[in-house]
Amino acid sequence: MRAYDFAPLYRATVGFDRVADLMDRVLTNEVSHSTYPPYNIERTDENAYRISVAVAGFADADLNVEQREHALIVSAKKAEDEAERTYLHRGIATRAFEKRFQLADHVRVTAASHTDGMLHIDLIREVPEALKPRTIEIAGGKSKAIEGKKAKKVTTEA
Repeated sequence: MRAYDFAPLYRATVGFDRVADLMDRVLTNEVSHSTYPPYNIERTDENAYRISVAVAGFADADLNVEQREHALIVSAKKAEDEAERTYLHRGIATRAFEKRFQLADHVRVTAASHTDGMLHIDLIREVPEALKPRTIEIAGGKSKAIEGKKAKKVTTEA
């Protein structure tokens, strides 16, 4: 695999650091490709999303959901089991994990629920009014004078 140097990109852009960092992480395989635990991402409305993570074997107290800047971090650590058990087959994985999801601008977590072995995290995208498109009214051909002031004629003497 080729290694790309994004240093010139950092010097030539202002405000696109997140995009360059994301590209750098993807191309250097810094992002883990773990498939545990399995998850779904679905769109529930025009500006609403839901992440569902399969967390069979974990209790509410074992799970942690945290939003930091533009990242959603879902982690779990199973409490130590005091009872000694002998498994003939152990197919339910309850190992600790940390799953990171990169969130777009203006996306925030609204709720999280844990039912039937599934952790559901609801997200919403709220674009601020200042960033929404707005229509600008176009004035007619008549020019308006500034109230109470007339233009002064400026003369220069030679």
